[in-house]
Amino acid sequence: MLTRTACAASGCKNILLTDHLITEVNLSEKQHAISFTLEPDDAPRLANLCGNLDGHIKQIADHYDLDIFNRGNRFQIEGNVGPAKRAADLLQRLYKETGKGTEISPDLIHLFLQEDSARPSQRSKRSYDADKGIIKTPLAVIKPRGDNQLEYLAQVREFDINFGIGPAGTGKTFLAVAAAVEALMRDDVKRILLVRPAVEAGEKLGFLPGDLAQKIDPYLRPLYDALYEMLGFEAVTKMIERNQIEIAPLAYMRGRTLSHSFVILDESQNTTKEQMKMFLTRVGFGSKAVITGDITQVDLPRGVYSGLKHGLEVLDGVDGIGITRFNNRDVVRHPLVQRIVDAYDKHDEKEEARRAEEKAQALAKQASDSQSTGDNSQ
Repeated sequence: MLTRTACAASGCKNILLTDHLITEVNLSEKQHAISFTLEPDDAPRLANLCGNLDGHIKQIADHYDLDIFNRGNRFQIEGNVGPAKRAADLLQRLYKETGKGTEISPDLIHLFLQEDSARPSQRSKRSYDADKGIIKTPLAVIKPRGDNQLEYLAQVREFDINFGIGPAGTGKTFLAVAAAVEALMRDDVKRILLVRPAVEAGEKLGFLPGDLAQKIDPYLRPLYDALYEMLGFEAVTKMIERNQIEIAPLAYMRGRTLSHSFVILDESQNTTKEQMKMFLTRVGFGSKAVITGDITQVDLPRGVYSGLKHGLEVLDGVDGIGITRFNNRDVVRHPLVQRIVDAYDKHDEKEEARRAEEKAQALAKQASDSQSTGDNSQ
């Protein structure tokens, strides 16, 4: 509970947040100095929070454009009012994480910053409880970050067919693999099936050396990496040998009925309309299918319409099918990835506007030429 007491004489106020005392001092109309103490005073936890050479503190200060100072468990933040308060709140949350034994890393801080950087309207509506979406695997505990990831996992658990659509780095595939491992560990399914269209080889893999698995290994490497992180290399190898984990190119799905399986179709934007329909009709009893893709990164030949785009149009509103749309705010990779995605989106918008303008000018010119021809003929 938040309580405030004003200091009229000094122009400061104390804010009591849980068990931490925060003191605010107005340096100017917009500039604030916020001082607070993190309790309990625990040197290992503070070292975990601050990072090597205070790297974590610098990362937070740079993100919010603030100055952050600390001596032991006493912190002072100077800068604009809003960011200063948000940085103080973030440090408190991270310190709580250290009490749970969490190792603070630049990646974890980036994820927390991503959550906090959501648009104000999203922040005010954010009421998700990440603990509800936790997935525990033999080697990793996966916690969803943000409303969209939590909704995605909830829909995967509820519906038999799910679509996860969005830009690279939003966790679509990783969370799908985590849900598949969870289902396999609980005996909800008998096997995991990993499917991906091998567009780069035109689905004609015969000229590549090795057996089927070796031929399509390069295309399934992201899925393998996720499995290794959650189960370990040896466990994954044994499961593949026992056919608990199966890999196959999309073209090999024709004619099969997949019962009691968790099927993941990755990079589905590179399917054709016929392939997508074929895949969706393979789902049998006791099975789940998760289709992931990014409709902005289609590698199909020019003129071939993406099966993912077509499937979303056809299945929109169909009961029993979950669709989660991620956006740039959900990117959980390197901070540059989000800026890269934003830059490409802006460029694409400019290109679409330019093409629309050129088309309008061409039509106007064509109409003008037609009118001139008609006047001359008269």
